[in-house]
Amino acid sequence: MIKDLKRLWREKSGNVLIMAGLSMPLIIGFAGLATDTVQWSLAKRELQRSADSAALAGAYTVAQQGNAVQGATDSIALTNDLPLDGNPIIENAPTSGAYSGDNNAISVAMNSRMELPFSRIFLSAGALITAKATAAMISNGNYCVISLDTSTATGVEAIGNGIVDLNCGIFANSRGQNAVSAGGSATVITDLVGAVGGLSPSGSYSAGVKLAPYSVPQPDPFKDLPDPVPNGCVSRVSVSPNQTKTLSPGCYRGMDLKGTVHFEPGVYYIDGDSLSFGAQVKATGLGVTFILTSSRGSTVPSSIATLSINGGATLNLSPPTMGTYVGVLFYQDRRASAGTTKINGNSLSVLEGAFYFPSHLLEFNGTSGMTTDCIQLVGFKVKLTGNNTITNVCPVDGSSSFRGAVIRLVS
Repeated sequence: MIKDLKRLWREKSGNVLIMAGLSMPLIIGFAGLATDTVQWSLAKRELQRSADSAALAGAYTVAQQGNAVQGATDSIALTNDLPLDGNPIIENAPTSGAYSGDNNAISVAMNSRMELPFSRIFLSAGALITAKATAAMISNGNYCVISLDTSTATGVEAIGNGIVDLNCGIFANSRGQNAVSAGGSATVITDLVGAVGGLSPSGSYSAGVKLAPYSVPQPDPFKDLPDPVPNGCVSRVSVSPNQTKTLSPGCYRGMDLKGTVHFEPGVYYIDGDSLSFGAQVKATGLGVTFILTSSRGSTVPSSIATLSINGGATLNLSPPTMGTYVGVLFYQDRRASAGTTKINGNSLSVLEGAFYFPSHLLEFNGTSGMTTDCIQLVGFKVKLTGNNTITNVCPVDGSSSFRGAVIRLVS
């Protein structure tokens, strides 16, 4: 027998057989581990894709003023096929990371346990697979003309023979095929035109303009302004062409201004009727906000005050640089009935600040020479006519253009 073993030891084919037998567990182990690794990687990729989709869905829901957590939850139900180990952790705002505390961000963390064919021999529980994603609505571009209308109608329109020179962008929340329209002989000088719906190229746009169709809706930049509550209102004020008056902040039951008027700094509530600047008026006011409202606004929307500015009016008005209404020059109660507000002024007028008319078509009829260095136009719809130059060179502590928003995965 000893001779047989020695002969087997000297036999090369026998050595190969022995080595193969000894190596077989390692070969099987590596093959099993490779199989497990492939399956783990595929499952990890699927779970991460589901977390990414859920975070983006939540962020898009934030952009549309919806429930971000519900948006992410609905997305997980549609995109995830793996068994989850516990409930997903969905946070708006995230409690950790670079976007911690940011209400415009949403994070999604998901876990899944997967029993792998080879590893299950050695593990008492399936392998833990984790995925985490954070998406946020972040700034992109500067806008100073925004239409809030979410229908399929055109939101912003530039018409006529004038030149609309903007040092900022235009955005429409309209879902229409051509949400922003520039036509006729109008020339629109801007760097960015965005919309929720579609946008058509136009020869009226300046060279180099960037069109950004099918973007996320832009939030109402003044949505947090409180609903007006007028009280202690005095009677209607009239200033005839040959009169000069200085007015103090407070509540008035309408204003009919045709003479020389100086407004002391502060907030002016117009309760019903209208705020009318006549053709001969010369009005000045630094640090002022005019709020067009009505004590009956909740029940009679048509009673909410309107604004009228005659083309011959000479205005020198600017908004507050601090307080609730910082940067806001005119604010019409958002409960107002649908209508049209026209902004006019002569070549000597100086206007600064935001015109906020969330229920009205806001028509800006600029005049060549009018100083509008820092104006924001926010309306249900916006129409630009005449010769407007909005350079948007704004004071550091006053009004400014609005940063646009896009949805991105940030981690």
